[in-house]
Amino acid sequence: MLRGFYTAASGMLAQQRKTEMLANNMANVNTPGFKADQTSLRAFPEMLLKQIEGQPFPSQNGRTTYNSIGTLNTGVYLQEAMPLFQQGSLKETTLSTDVALLDINLPINPDTGRTGSVFFTVMNANGETRYTRNGNFTLDSEGYLTTGSGMYVLDQEGNQIQLTSDQFQISEDGYITGANGETARLGIGYSDNPLAMVKEGDGLFRADGELADAYTTANVTFKMQQGFLEQSNVDSAQTMTEMMTAYRAFEANQKILQAYDTSLQKTVNEVGRIG
Repeated sequence: MLRGFYTAASGMLAQQRKTEMLANNMANVNTPGFKADQTSLRAFPEMLLKQIEGQPFPSQNGRTTYNSIGTLNTGVYLQEAMPLFQQGSLKETTLSTDVALLDINLPINPDTGRTGSVFFTVMNANGETRYTRNGNFTLDSEGYLTTGSGMYVLDQEGNQIQLTSDQFQISEDGYITGANGETARLGIGYSDNPLAMVKEGDGLFRADGELADAYTTANVTFKMQQGFLEQSNVDSAQTMTEMMTAYRAFEANQKILQAYDTSLQKTVNEVGRIG
């Protein structure tokens, strides 16, 4: 009976974690460049139950025979959440500081069977390189191109981009031309296995080392659109449906747990009573 407790409890914990993940997706449905997390439930390894035969133990010939009863599953767990690197829809903002990455042709990784992904290259407060799909940029007080949270946007050479005003043009291949003739090229990284990257929050991803230069990587085709933002790829209707399903599954496991508790209470208070 105690095994049933553990099985139902693991189901409740897994559904709780799934609900939290889906709630985070819903909270970022309007966050530019946000990539929805996805996961799945997996069962713990099955246990093979066997019954020892009624002969003396150990048996006279030194062997013990078993009668197979069957398998028992001991619960479920939630696999690690992984981002869905699917292209989000583009929304026109007409702001010169907004830039969207548009995937055109990204090779399929033969080892994973998934397509790669391209990212803007930025620098965090510790001077470390990070990657993002959020092109909602701005200019700080010194004219540096930054993200909305103040991280420097880097050029192809890994340097910060400084402009004299927000009246600049960005071509489809990433070249920036400022109002006073200053030039730069947006740094774009390419990962052939984006699922290996670590999601840090605030739309940032960390890679093990630096990503390849997307401009020089063979068969990688993409473009930039100034005055547009890539929207979140969260499907709000589907996410709400999955949240309701997870909530109902949590309730079902909860009722099973309550039933086990009632059975144990009856066993202790009634079955064990003498006279």
